[in-house]
Amino acid sequence: MKPQPLLRLFDIVFALAGLVLGAPLFLLLYVAGWLDTRAPLFRQVRVGRDQKPFTLVKFRTMRPGTPQVGTHLADASAVTRWGAFLRKSKLDELPQLWNVLTGEMSLVGPRPCLPNQTELIAARARLGVFDVRPGITGLAQVSGIDMSTPELLAETDARMIATLGLSAYFRYLFLTLAGRGQGDRVRK
Repeated sequence: MKPQPLLRLFDIVFALAGLVLGAPLFLLLYVAGWLDTRAPLFRQVRVGRDQKPFTLVKFRTMRPGTPQVGTHLADASAVTRWGAFLRKSKLDELPQLWNVLTGEMSLVGPRPCLPNQTELIAARARLGVFDVRPGITGLAQVSGIDMSTPELLAETDARMIATLGLSAYFRYLFLTLAGRGQGDRVRK
């Protein structure tokens, strides 16, 4: 499916509004994160559209120095108490509005994976998932499917892309804002 220009326009408008209107909240979360880990922002290279790498930015939820692996492979003890709150509330994702504004991501699309998640990358490449911008949320996220099941995730992403129009875009955003989906699970 070819990306729809109207969806990109909504991405820009919503990301810009979120960054401007959310600035006081961003500052508060940044200060709280600094008090928690002294490193409130987390930057990580992810695989983007056309398999090009980009740097994703989030609020840090794990201790600095935690190995760069998929969340489902990370040790649960690495998540700080503040980080657990950020994950549960999904506030850790807010800085990605910058990635959306710069065109590296969309609000709705397949979650970007790490370069070392080769099984997921192969499945997504085979199904054409890298033809679109990765997103903050999408069908897999609101359905509770995470990166621990790479084939199912890639198939779900491909199904979402094939049917992604204006109504689905807003449905996934609404479901995410309403608290649907848990994000990537952390190993117990």
